[in-house]
Parts: sequence; C-alpha cells; structure tokens
Amino acid sequence: MPTPEQYPVAVEIVVEIPRGGRNKYEFDEKAAVFRLDRVLSSAVHYNFDYGFIEGTRADDGDHTDAVLLIGEGTFPGCRVWGRPVGGLEMRDENGFDFKVLCVATADPMYAHYHQLPDVSPHRLREIENFFQTYKLLENKDVEIMGWCELERARDVLLHDREVFERETTGRR
Repeated sequence: MPTPEQYPVAVEIVVEIPRGGRNKYEFDEKAAVFRLDRVLSSAVHYNFDYGFIEGTRADDGDHTDAVLLIGEGTFPGCRVWGRPVGGLEMRDENGFDFKVLCVATADPMYAHYHQLPDVSPHRLREIENFFQTYKLLENKDVEIMGWCELERARDVLLHDREVFERETTGRR
C-alpha cells in the first residue's frame, strides 16, 4: 500500500462522484460534508470516478481535481490510493483547470499503467469528450487545451501541495 511519503508518485484521492452518475457532488471543507452541487443537465454521465487529491490547493481555490480510472465505481467519500499517469489541461468559467489522471493502485487491471501512453487513446478521447460536453446545456464554456505527460502532472501536484502547506501552516 502506498504511503503519504511517496507523494507525488502516489496520491490519496477523495472520490466525490462515482462513475456512472450525473449528480455533481462537492466536498464542503468547512462543514466537512459532501453536498449535491447540481445534476448534470447534459445527456452525459461521469465515465470515471472523480474527486480531489488530499492535501493540495489548486489555483481555483479548491483541492486539485483527480480523474480516477478504476474497474468498479466507488462512492462519495471513498479514499483511494492512486498513481498519477498524466493530466488534462483545460479552462472553464473559473479559469485554468487541471485534472490529474490517476489509476487506482489497488486495481490489478491498471497495474501496468505508469504514464499517459499506457492509457488507450480512445479512453482519453472519451474523458475529453465528457469535459467538452458536460456543461453545454448550462451555457458554460469549456476549452480543452490537451493532455500532458506525467512530469507536468507531478509539477502541478508539487506546486499545489506547497500552496496547501503554506495555507495550513500560515507560512509565506
């Protein structure tokens, strides 16, 4: 089992939205509860588990987003050790939005996934298509900038961990 010391090679993901759903749950840090943010208004569903990486703070003020590839969907609040393999750079109504693509370390189906080229090109297109369309009927624009390799994802994770640690310890 991975340990926190292995960050960013291994990350702890908190699942907000299980694969197959249309309910958009978000974790409310202050209240420490999961809340229903909205039901997707487009005719799409999450085709992966989705959540955030514990102990990070992205540029949008939330934890760093994680797309989790796992054989069976989990549930909101489930904590899963993941291995980053790449990332998806995009923009939405809140600005730059980075999604770290991870595989579940406890799922033997993904044991051989270590970098972005290990993921099927079709699977990557499915994930891109989801993000291109999931806000269409909400009249919100999303721009997909493209996939990036593992090193870029690790750089983002290190930066976002540093921001979180400064925030939580009060250091500058």
